[in-house]
Amino acid sequence: MRYSQDHKAQTHERIIKEAAARFRRDGIGATGLQPLMKALGLTHGGFYSHFASKDELVEKALQAAGTELDAHCAKLFAEDRPLEAFIDSYLSEWHQTTPHEGCPLPTMSSELGLRGQPSPTTDAVLDARLEQVANALGNDSADDQSVVIMSTLVGALLLSRSVENPLLAQRILNVSRTHLKNSIK
Repeated sequence: MRYSQDHKAQTHERIIKEAAARFRRDGIGATGLQPLMKALGLTHGGFYSHFASKDELVEKALQAAGTELDAHCAKLFAEDRPLEAFIDSYLSEWHQTTPHEGCPLPTMSSELGLRGQPSPTTDAVLDARLEQVANALGNDSADDQSVVIMSTLVGALLLSRSVENPLLAQRILNVSRTHLKNSIK
């Protein structure tokens, strides 16, 4: 049975959206194509009518996650105290417990780096955050300070997700949040 181009485009976007969530939640290597397609009610073989490879899907999923993050951050950086709003959101319990909806940097970038497959999209996602943070800081050392802030945010979130003890996870978030907010005053 032939489907319309519109149906194919919608299916293509559904695959990207589901992959973006799974890659952020489970990791790239742990996300198999067959379970991904099955979750969408599609066949494994149908994957290749949409993508040449899993690597192509990874790049498109990272772009989609970056677009979601851009929209979320645009709201945060429009607030009265944008940097504090960003830090609070990034180091929130919600972000710690819902990686499939959050920033792709803690999960996807670390895995891409370990695999020796850095992505220009990772650069774009990070550069956008660095620019927003530096603009919000608005001081002479803002460019360097934005790197420290983003590194701390990503590292603290990654650590909080990796520990078993929920009190320790919360402590990592709280201490990092307080330290960062004190450093921008």
